Amino acid sequence: MKRILLAFAAGAVLATSVAHAEKIGVSMSAFDDNFLTVVRNSMAADAAKQQGVSVQFEDAQNDVGKQLNQIQNFIAQKVDAIIVNPVDTDATPKMTKLASAAGIPLVYVNRMPSDKSLPPKVSFVGSNEVDSGTLEMTEVCRLMGGKGNILVMIGDLANQAARQRTQDIKDVIAKPPCNGIKIVDARSANWQRTDAVDLMNNWLSAGLTFDAIVSNNDEMALGAIQALKAAHKFQKGVIVAGVDATQDALASMKSGDLKVTVFQNGGAQGSDAVETALKLARNQKVDSTVWIPFELVTPGNLPKFASRN
Repeated sequence: MKRILLAFAAGAVLATSVAHAEKIGVSMSAFDDNFLTVVRNSMAADAAKQQGVSVQFEDAQNDVGKQLNQIQNFIAQKVDAIIVNPVDTDATPKMTKLASAAGIPLVYVNRMPSDKSLPPKVSFVGSNEVDSGTLEMTEVCRLMGGKGNILVMIGDLANQAARQRTQDIKDVIAKPPCNGIKIVDARSANWQRTDAVDLMNNWLSAGLTFDAIVSNNDEMALGAIQALKAAHKFQKGVIVAGVDATQDALASMKSGDLKVTVFQNGGAQGSDAVETALKLARNQKVDSTVWIPFELVTPGNLPKFASRN
């Protein structure tokens, strides 16, 4: 009888823990993006530290329709909170409406939603993109002495970060001491290294002259370097800049190729997104925006960032 009672008690405790386990549904725009992998891994690591918290990751594969379906599935599962890295930031008002109507807390991570304002139980965790492109272009301007020609590699045009980082570049060169710099051409390479290789090859074939390549992210910057090297047009004095400070980018800077990047703390974005989602699920007070600062990375301070991300 005693054994039966103990078994029953253990079963009751297990059932209670299962009943109170919290589940977070996460929809990432793409699993095959190097920087977003850092964000996703950080979420998984932070959730693993939490007792009774599980995370279900879904890959939207850069398909906004698929992402909306994933959010609807999370709602049907009655998860405790949803985290979304949006494929298309213009689609976030619909996502916000779906989650709010279901009464499920929603956290956007990394890419700022286009909503005019976020309702209760909806937050954004990320970095201020006004700082990213501004830090990048200001340093490029310094290296160029405030004059010369640049080529600009833009991310996915449907993405708020791509639009803002490009605007940052324009804002910096619109004023002294950088108004001697001219944008020769600016085109999208969709955040991808392979697309950037193709774009750089097209620019080389067109015979464009330039002093620097300013990219919205590191992957495209690395693609530009790869194409220049393949065409035997890369010299140590060429200025190529990116944003994110991924491990590949830091390795490129260490070798003397990439000259500028901006550290975006993907680890902090991921862990803070989980923390924010749990606070919202537990009815705790959370700011509508949780900022993670950007930091300029150059060969001079590179060692500081070697072990981060």
